[in-house]
Amino acid sequence: MNETVYVTGHKNPDTDSICSCIAYTELKRKLGVNAVPVRIGTINRETKFVLDYFGIEEPAYLNTVKTQVADLNMDIVNPVSKDISIKTAWQIMQSNNWRVLPVTDEDGKLLGIITLSDITKNYMDTLESNILSVSHTPMRNIIETLKATLVAGCEKDFNPTGKVFVAAMTPKKTNQFLKKGDIVLAGDRKESQINAVKEGASCLILTCGCKAEQDILDLAEKCGCMVLETNYGTFSAARLIDQSVPVSYVMSRKNLVFFHVNDYVDSIRDRMIQTKYRNYPVIDEDGHIKGFISRYHLIAARKKKVILVDHNEKSQTIDGIDEAEVLEIIDHHRIGDIQTASPILFRNNTVGSTATIVASMYFENGIIPSKKIAGLLYAAIISDTLNLKSPTSTYQDSKMASRLAEMAEIDTEHFAEKMFQAGSVLNEMSPEQILNYDFKDYRFDKCRIGIGQVNSSSSSDIEHAQEKLLDYLKKARKQHSYDLLMLMITDIVRNGSLILFSSNGTALPRAVFGKPDSADGAVFADDVISRKKQVVPLISDAVRSLSIT
Repeated sequence: MNETVYVTGHKNPDTDSICSCIAYTELKRKLGVNAVPVRIGTINRETKFVLDYFGIEEPAYLNTVKTQVADLNMDIVNPVSKDISIKTAWQIMQSNNWRVLPVTDEDGKLLGIITLSDITKNYMDTLESNILSVSHTPMRNIIETLKATLVAGCEKDFNPTGKVFVAAMTPKKTNQFLKKGDIVLAGDRKESQINAVKEGASCLILTCGCKAEQDILDLAEKCGCMVLETNYGTFSAARLIDQSVPVSYVMSRKNLVFFHVNDYVDSIRDRMIQTKYRNYPVIDEDGHIKGFISRYHLIAARKKKVILVDHNEKSQTIDGIDEAEVLEIIDHHRIGDIQTASPILFRNNTVGSTATIVASMYFENGIIPSKKIAGLLYAAIISDTLNLKSPTSTYQDSKMASRLAEMAEIDTEHFAEKMFQAGSVLNEMSPEQILNYDFKDYRFDKCRIGIGQVNSSSSSDIEHAQEKLLDYLKKARKQHSYDLLMLMITDIVRNGSLILFSSNGTALPRAVFGKPDSADGAVFADDVISRKKQVVPLISDAVRSLSIT
């Protein structure tokens, strides 16, 4: 499957933004793209009604498209058990050209890491003659390291408490050094073998290919001593046996520097510089190892791939967009300020709804939308055009809405009434919820303008909410440093909008509305129901005229 492509609408998404996002994602999937719909805000009540009506889940929330550790081409290194010998670990590293191995438990959770330097340091610095005892080395490791055969005793009973000792002296001299629980290496001198067993050796290792005679095996069985046979010479066996130590004894586990797959790349750079390790393990939310990263991985980080729907302004889009790769923009608004590194598909048509464009792209590609998708697209069109009554509505919107309604088998009048009714609930929302119901942020020259819009079919609800909303606007404007903050309460019945505003002075409201002499107030605008086509152009002209004067 191809790399994931996120399809998203704008912040504080409306019905057109969400429905067009879902529908366009489905189209891209049919065209072979691994597309995923996401939202960057909470869906409003009208949109929830639409999604519930057609039985479609809302897109998952995505807060940013900043590059994360999961986006890096990390080195995949198979983990090893904590019980394997350092010799086995060394062989695995050499055969795969790895310099580090993750050590995990039975569930795959990271316990530590072992590097080539850990192994060589242990081998070169080993001064403890009882290292096999203190490291709790299992018998299986010794057998594998020495390529030995167990001829007496049972692996699970191995419990050395002493040191590794080479029986190179006479039994009498040997007894001055030999302690109970020691591991004894001996050649073919039978008296040394017998002496080692009788003195309480936990394990007798016969080197140089020597075979234990039956009386030795019987004595070992009686004394609880294990017996191994190896073809290695005594010197080689003595040198190799320390390589039986389990990796858990030498691995790095304290103050381990690791990263999570969800960490952002810009947040791990400083830690890499401060620690200066060669490799860093990466784990997931459950502590499972996913791979290793180094500094060079940051250079070739994969950017998240994004398609923007129903917007093309940085203030309205997902956080981290500068770190992502924008593949396409499908929109019906003014051209904004998003820049791309290379040419992209930019579909920007003068229609009343992005859904009209998306539906057209289905038919242009010879693909018929499903009944549910047709319903979503229809709902998006009549939502953004106020049931085709908005001045933004075009013949294309009307024609496409009619075609989609027929495909979705919708009772258009009944559906529109229920949909707008679901979104017209001023008395059930807080001032903050009302302002953010369908809110957009704009930049005009040096002015920061915020415009919210909500529909209502009840004049009494509008009058009841006006005072508390205006008080909230004043606080919100100062808190978020807007030059002008506006809320359009569009009265579907009267075909106009009550526009509440709060400004940092009287000049901008006067330039926009022509008559207010106060920085805060309300104006009812007949026949004004479109933010995009009727209000935004007015503000743009007003800001331009003020900057000239």
